[in-house]
Amino acid sequence: MDRKLLSFVIPCYRSEKTLESVVTEIENNMDKMPSLDFEIIMVNDGSPDDTWNAICRIVQARDSFEVLGINLAKNFGQHAALMAGLKASKGDYVICLDDDGQTPADEAWKLIRALDEGADVAYARYGRKQHNLFRNFGTLMNEWMATVMLGKPRELYVSSYFAARRFVVNEMLRYESSYPYVIGLVLRTTRNIVNVDVNHRKREVGKSGYSLAKLFALWINGFTAFSIKPLRIATVSGATLALFGFAYGIYTVIKKFVNPLVPVGFSALMSAIMFIGGMIMLMLGMIGEYLGRLYISQNKNPQYVIRETTRDEKK
Repeated sequence: MDRKLLSFVIPCYRSEKTLESVVTEIENNMDKMPSLDFEIIMVNDGSPDDTWNAICRIVQARDSFEVLGINLAKNFGQHAALMAGLKASKGDYVICLDDDGQTPADEAWKLIRALDEGADVAYARYGRKQHNLFRNFGTLMNEWMATVMLGKPRELYVSSYFAARRFVVNEMLRYESSYPYVIGLVLRTTRNIVNVDVNHRKREVGKSGYSLAKLFALWINGFTAFSIKPLRIATVSGATLALFGFAYGIYTVIKKFVNPLVPVGFSALMSAIMFIGGMIMLMLGMIGEYLGRLYISQNKNPQYVIRETTRDEKK
């Protein structure tokens, strides 16, 4: 029976002080599972610190297993970095995890066991997340968006720590649009997805790379790349406002006939105009977002650009 290969994909950003411990933990954990071969792929997502040199040092210090570093030309975002890592992976199973040590690599066997038992994808579920209130709010918004816009089952918890079978990864890599969104790619590939309970650690070094602007951009990317529900909401909202305006117009005419002395309210008129005008601009902006993304995708804007890899340095 052929030995299975397990690929660990780690998107890296501001992780020069944490990445070594993550790789060491993976290495020690895999020593307990000698029946599996493994590789580690680290993708530097344009980090402004010394992360790339840290990756190079890790690669140079290890030759007992396959380890690869990929340096992107600029910061493309976590999901684009994941796509670059998935593209380079060769494993029968692929595990994606964070670079800060908060996702426990020593519990990867739980995800592997879930795949062995028949699941296509296994997401880590945390009893209590050790994030700050801002990140927890971002996670809740991401869950809501995935449920409402992408059709994620309500009972399914999605996170950045997950394992997937090779055929799922291959299908995800067929997506060539400029705006990858990993959760959407998984959900459009399979519904045979399970949760596995793991611990979530407190961040010991640094802080999250996600700002409010980046989280907002991630949500926009998620529902515009894989759902047309916002456009349908715009249609329903427009129809509702038109119906309301028509009914209010009839009401105003009848009221004027019943009592000719009733003054026509200028403030009410301006409020209605401002409200309806704002809704129109919002809907036009949403349509423009879709058209802009379509235009950029048609121009073959790349998901990511690789500056160099550690394999290039060895040549």
